[in-house]
Amino acid sequence: MKTPSYEGLRPASENASKSKRRNGKVGTEHEKMLCKELRRLGLYFRTNAPGLLGKPDIVFRSAKVVVFCDGDFWHGRNWRTLRQSLRKGTNSAYWITKIRSNMQRDLRQTRLLKMQGWQVVRVWETDVKRDPTGAARLILKVVNSRRSPLQKLKVTSAHSQ
Repeated sequence: MKTPSYEGLRPASENASKSKRRNGKVGTEHEKMLCKELRRLGLYFRTNAPGLLGKPDIVFRSAKVVVFCDGDFWHGRNWRTLRQSLRKGTNSAYWITKIRSNMQRDLRQTRLLKMQGWQVVRVWETDVKRDPTGAARLILKVVNSRRSPLQKLKVTSAHSQ
């Protein structure tokens, strides 16, 4: 399913249009929070690796782990509720199709990255904002599961302060 074009559609308001344009794809607030916690745990990684499918937000090349920090709205968290809300708004057909196509793209990218040997971790915006340390520890666990025993990091008291 292709993302619909904006042709023939108008924003609900100029403020709504400005707000959506300001939504960043790189370096979002929750992504920065997560990166800070991962560094605090002693993990080294790359961000926004352009050479990988989907341009993952965080990449651990040696462990072959990629992390996507998915925004709740754009990636369809609580889809049934969000879809009902969108049906009541302006340009509902566009937004429902847009977010549904984002969700399908996410599934495709995850499947293809796994076929290439990558472990894919997807974390939700609100989960990271609510508990960035918990999200970082989950990622540490996944990264460690893909490393040799000598490469594994342990969360020490210095890292858990």
